[in-house]
Amino acid sequence: MAIIVNLDVMLALRKKKSKELAEYVGITEQNISLIRSGKVKGIRFATLDKICEFLQCQPGDIIVFEPDKQEP
Repeated sequence: MAIIVNLDVMLALRKKKSKELAEYVGITEQNISLIRSGKVKGIRFATLDKICEFLQCQPGDIIVFEPDKQEP
């Protein structure tokens, strides 16, 4: 997949735990885990907004587009 989720990296850089993030955002730790693993099909802008607010970052710090490498 071309979309990479760097939520783990941002949590580590800010020295925050996913439990703290879940409480701040108002969603379950399980949902944070699904976002971290990239296993979600979508994310609400309101959720992304709260994540960025908590981590003091931009959406591009969390979600990155990296094109799949095509073999010749």
